[in-house]
Amino acid sequence: MSPFRVTRTLPEDATDAALRADVHRGLTGRPKTLPPKWFYDAHGSELFEKITELPEYYPTRAEREILVARSGDIAAATRARTLVELGSGSSEKTRHLLDALTDLHTYVPVDVSESALTQAGQALATERPGLDVHALIADFTAELTLPHTPGPRLVAFLGGTIGNLLPAERAAFLASVRALLTPGDALLLGTDLVKDEEVLVRAYDDGAGVTAAFNKNVLTVINRELGADFEPDEFDHVARWDAEHEWIEMRLRSRTARTVKVPALDLAVDFAAGEEMRTEVSAKFRQEGVRAELFAAGLELTHWWTDVPGRFALSLSVAR
Repeated sequence: MSPFRVTRTLPEDATDAALRADVHRGLTGRPKTLPPKWFYDAHGSELFEKITELPEYYPTRAEREILVARSGDIAAATRARTLVELGSGSSEKTRHLLDALTDLHTYVPVDVSESALTQAGQALATERPGLDVHALIADFTAELTLPHTPGPRLVAFLGGTIGNLLPAERAAFLASVRALLTPGDALLLGTDLVKDEEVLVRAYDDGAGVTAAFNKNVLTVINRELGADFEPDEFDHVARWDAEHEWIEMRLRSRTARTVKVPALDLAVDFAAGEEMRTEVSAKFRQEGVRAELFAAGLELTHWWTDVPGRFALSLSVAR
């Protein structure tokens, strides 16, 4: 079994404090919002895995297609000895990269979930003798300090997750990634692409209602963790394409006027009948826009790969 270790950079109570802050800010804002990261308790993660298998939800399959076809090209272009994966989760898709990166010495999965990191990291350490697995419990949207590992390093941010960040947040995130890179390092970025509105909306509002259950799960999390009295069945799932900003918005719409109490925050929140609360933004991209955002952060796009229909892209960029 290869070396496996976990380093925690988040305080033990960081998740609870962040949830309290996000919920208070989001429920007292106008319009009301909640960050999508709170979808992902154990049940939410199970629901998302089901979403990735739905016929309407193409991003996971499209990205996997690119990784299968292009991991060899990525390995040849980077010759990475360290792979850092931000928001690694189960590390499932990463295995295509691990297979191709024949010079790889260290894998650094980064996630806020200690259980996900431990499960995935121990499995990889067992499967791949000789690979040093150094898991990092950290929030990749905050300032990140990586362990000392051999270069070149490849930082991977897959799944189109960057689309969940608003433009100013994306700029700050890309700048923080740029600060991690030294000459010879690279960023591998997954981005979902602009396409037909009907295709996009179906991907976030499937016929089986799995995405609706996933969306409402954030209310269950708040009920459990903060003692709130949301009634998830009294909210409707809404997925809408915003053509101006070129992003999908997921929202929850209150069916009736109601007051929701959140005892842990000493908060009572009024919802009007039909009022919508935004729970996720999922931006879609064009190549020229990705190139411009990378450039503004001090990165130069060097490679661009898409699946065959051109639904999703992986890009490789280096510090400029």
